[in-house]
Amino acid sequence: KQGYGYDVKALIDVFERHLGGKFEEKLIIVGAGNLGRALMNYNRWNHVVGEIVCAFDIEPNKTGAMYEIPVYPLSELKERIPEGCRIAILTVSKDVQETVNLLIEAGVKGIVDFTHEHIQVPKGVNIKAVDVVSMIQELVFETNSIS
Repeated sequence: KQGYGYDVKALIDVFERHLGGKFEEKLIIVGAGNLGRALMNYNRWNHVVGEIVCAFDIEPNKTGAMYEIPVYPLSELKERIPEGCRIAILTVSKDVQETVNLLIEAGVKGIVDFTHEHIQVPKGVNIKAVDVVSMIQELVFETNSIS
């Protein structure tokens, strides 16, 4: 019968909340070197998950702004991390575990890890390792086995 049933707006809100439909996740990058800069330059995740809102680096010459994204000293992470930020993209090359510990203390719950290091995290924190070299090795093996 028309006029009865679901509150459509409330239903949409539930779907957006559980499926990430609003795509408003605030992402940060830790490590503004070559890979971090490339990811900041790309920054086209806004239609999928959200956007990179800031970055952090340990080297003073890499702070300021890159591609209109503010880059802060890593020492200011706790003060500068955006409220509600849960996801960090990790591209540092040294002091990896210490950096991860800082992220966790700041409330980060998910880390995209480009470091190739073994990282310890407590329960409730998720890490997704991205190993480009291993992916290329797999493709080389797979394409060689096809030939």
